[in-house]
This record gives sequence, structure tokens and C-alpha cells, in this order.
Amino acid sequence: MDALGQFIPLILIFAIMWFLLIRPQQKKMKDHTAMVAALRRGDQVITQGGLIGKVSKVKDDNEIEVELGEGVKVRVVKSTIAQVLNKTEPAES
Repeated sequence: MDALGQFIPLILIFAIMWFLLIRPQQKKMKDHTAMVAALRRGDQVITQGGLIGKVSKVKDDNEIEVELGEGVKVRVVKSTIAQVLNKTEPAES
């Protein structure tokens, strides 16, 4: 019984770490994944490098084309999108 009493503080520390650090980080990753999956043509985005542009083409599962200025298009890995500024509305069927 004494050995169990020694492990209770360690278990409590792990539980506190779980609720204060690990769980919020997992939620943030889940939200970012959902945001990246919902990207579509016309969305205005900010990359992790600080570039602001408009999505001109969604190429495949991992890559998009972003127009930074008139005639200036770059290929960007989807996971490097930090924020979506303006969402476009879906076209009505």
C-alpha cells in the first residue's frame, strides 16, 4: 500500500499535464487540419512565412497555388497555411 502512495503524486502531475498541455495542443491540431481541409479557390490566406495571398487553385491533397500579387503565383504546402482571412461562399447549386 505504501508503494501506491508514492505513485499518486506522479499520477496527479501527469493528469495535470494532460489537461493543461497535451489536450489543448491536440484540439489546436485538429482545428488546423479541419481549416486546411476546407481551403478552396478564392480564400484569402496567410502562410506561416507571413505571406498574404489568395488561393487560385487547390492542386492536390498536399498543395495549393496562392496568388500573391497580379500574375505572381506560388505553390504552397497546405500545412503551412497559418490562417484563413476571408472565406469564399460556396456556389449555389
